[in-house]
Amino acid sequence: MKYDAIIIGTGQAGPSLAARLAASGMKTAIIERHLFGGTCVNTGCTPTKALVASAKTAYMARRANEYGVVIDGSISVDMKKVKERKDKIVSQSNTGVENWLRNTENLTVYTGHGKLESTRTVSINDVLLEADKIFINVGGRAAVPDHAKGMQYWTNSSMMELDFVPRHLVIIGGSYIGLEFGQMYRRFGSEVTIVEMNSRLVSREDEDISLAVQEILEKEGIHLRLEAECISGKKDGEDIIVNVVCKEGDPQVRGSHLLFATGRRPNTHDLGLEKAGVQTDAKGYIKVNDRLETNIEGIWALGDCNGKGAFTHTAYNDYEIVAYNLLNGEDRKVTDRILCYGLYVDPALARVGMNEQEARASGRKVLVAKRPMIKIARAREKGETYGFMKMLVDGDSKEILGASILGIGGDEIIHSILDLMYAKQPYTLIQRAVHIHPTVSELIPTMLGDLQPL
Repeated sequence: MKYDAIIIGTGQAGPSLAARLAASGMKTAIIERHLFGGTCVNTGCTPTKALVASAKTAYMARRANEYGVVIDGSISVDMKKVKERKDKIVSQSNTGVENWLRNTENLTVYTGHGKLESTRTVSINDVLLEADKIFINVGGRAAVPDHAKGMQYWTNSSMMELDFVPRHLVIIGGSYIGLEFGQMYRRFGSEVTIVEMNSRLVSREDEDISLAVQEILEKEGIHLRLEAECISGKKDGEDIIVNVVCKEGDPQVRGSHLLFATGRRPNTHDLGLEKAGVQTDAKGYIKVNDRLETNIEGIWALGDCNGKGAFTHTAYNDYEIVAYNLLNGEDRKVTDRILCYGLYVDPALARVGMNEQEARASGRKVLVAKRPMIKIARAREKGETYGFMKMLVDGDSKEILGASILGIGGDEIIHSILDLMYAKQPYTLIQRAVHIHPTVSELIPTMLGDLQPL
């Protein structure tokens, strides 16, 4: 079967690209082997943020008395209803993507495992498809260490089927996924222990952020075992035992259930890349250039499988780069975008640009401004005073180098800073702006009035 374009995978980049190519007059095929919408819709952003919302509601209900609100009786969580709500939201997105694709003119949808057979052919269910342009958007999956073999455990994907509250959830991995699930299930009612090999949580972040996140989690009763060495585990009756061999505390953690949150890996191992000569790096990510082209002309890689982002928003931007370059004659590049992401503990952490270590290493004259949330009236009024805001500025050009907001609304507030960075305007533009009172954002100009050398 001959097509103009074939897309393998329906994550964040694939469907939009398929629709755009089909609308341009190209006869297009798209292949999905499991769930339409990819990680974000099915096991990532959409379901986890739905669960976070339920967990936040339980947390706030328990705090009601702080606000002068009296709730008679105990607060309990019905996990079956929590899951039902989550599943309904996921289904709306999942079926929405599938229906959109199946009803797009000039686009054929195939379900099954697509594999490259050559530089121009893809096999699917014993059918051979051919196209001069092939786009790979196969995403990633949880990375589980070798020592997990023989153990009963969950990953971020299998956790989506949970309809009960674990008695004691042990989480291996103290980074983004592990912390979100840890706080979430603590708020649902589980005892939670997070085991991390590094000396601090989310070790890629600045130390002050790591320590602030640690304080937030510990105040909610989450147990942390840092600098864990030789992590291994075994089944003991109805429990699991995890060996941690930390410098302090019991060398073992006993729990009822185990979650591995130890990173991600690309779904490139069974794609037949070797038949087409498509190159990957040591971790299996498909090598691409600044325009997301692989080493083989006519083959592109988008989304998590190319190692250039691992976020929903970067995957969508991958679609934009490829589509606008192919169809609009533009010259958009991966290096045009500024790093930005969120960690959805509560309060959320929002990050853009450089951190302190990167700013120091840049050789620039760096200025820093910081303001604790407890000094922001809006945060106090809402009773959400954990965290702080921080900004890094180039002392010569006055351009913003990076920012971190750990605090209420930070994941929304940070976009005003990000937009200024894209515009390459000096920080004085936002410093002199008049923001609405009472808001959290209004303290950004105030904070920038107190820049100090880093």
